Amino acid sequence: MNRFAHAIAFCLVLSPAACSSDAGQTAAAAAKPAAIDGPRGQVSYMVGLDMAKRLAPIKDEVDIDTVVSALRAAHAGAPPRLDEAQIAKVRSDFVEHLQRKREAGRQALAQKNLGEGSRYLADNGKQTGVVTTASGLQYRVERAGRGARPAADGTVRVNYVGRLLDGSEFESTYATDHPAEFPLNQIMPGLREGLMLMSPGAKHRFWVPAQLAYGETGLPGQIEPNATLVFDLELLEIAR
Repeated sequence: MNRFAHAIAFCLVLSPAACSSDAGQTAAAAAKPAAIDGPRGQVSYMVGLDMAKRLAPIKDEVDIDTVVSALRAAHAGAPPRLDEAQIAKVRSDFVEHLQRKREAGRQALAQKNLGEGSRYLADNGKQTGVVTTASGLQYRVERAGRGARPAADGTVRVNYVGRLLDGSEFESTYATDHPAEFPLNQIMPGLREGLMLMSPGAKHRFWVPAQLAYGETGLPGQIEPNATLVFDLELLEIAR
C-alpha cells in the first residue's frame, strides 16, 4: 500500500471528537521541545511521528486538533461520535474527493506539460541540424553510422540516456554499465521511429513529443503526464 493509501486508511479510522488544545502549552512546546525519557515515552513519540508521516499527503484536508482528540477519546474507550454508517459515508465521500482532486491536478499538469513541450519543440526545430519528421519527432545526428538500418520488427543493442526537458536524467544504460537490448515493436513510438533512421555506430539526439512517448499517462513517480523527453541514443548493433 502506498503512502497515499496509508494516509486515507489511517485518517478515516479515526472519529472526530470535540476537544481543543491549550495554545499556550503548544507554543511553549514548539519553542523548546521537552526531553523524551524512558522507553514508553520514546515509543510513544515514535508512533506519533509515524502517524504524522502517514497523514502528510492529506495534511491540508484534516484538522489536527480533531484528529488528536479522536485518538485520545478512542484510546480512552469513549464511544465514537459517529456511528458505523456515518463513518462509512464519510470515508467513501472523502476517498472520492481525493480522487477527483488528484485527477484534476493530473489533468492540469498534463496541459501545462503539453504546452511547454509544444513551445520547446517549436523553438528547437529552428536550431541548426535539427530535423523534424512528419510525426513530430525531432533529431540531430551526432555521429553517422554505417550499414543497414533496423526493421520495424528487429531487435537492437543500444546505449542511451533519457532526460526531461529540464535536463534531469531518468534513465541511463551508462549508469548500469551495460547496453540494453530490445525489440523495436516493444518500445515507445518515438524511439522506434528514431532507431529505424539509424545505422550501427550512429549516435543521435532525439526530442520525443508526448504523443510519441508516454502520453497523458506518463510513468507514475518518474515521468509526468504529457512530458516531452530527450534521448541521446547510440545504436551499437542490430541483434536480429
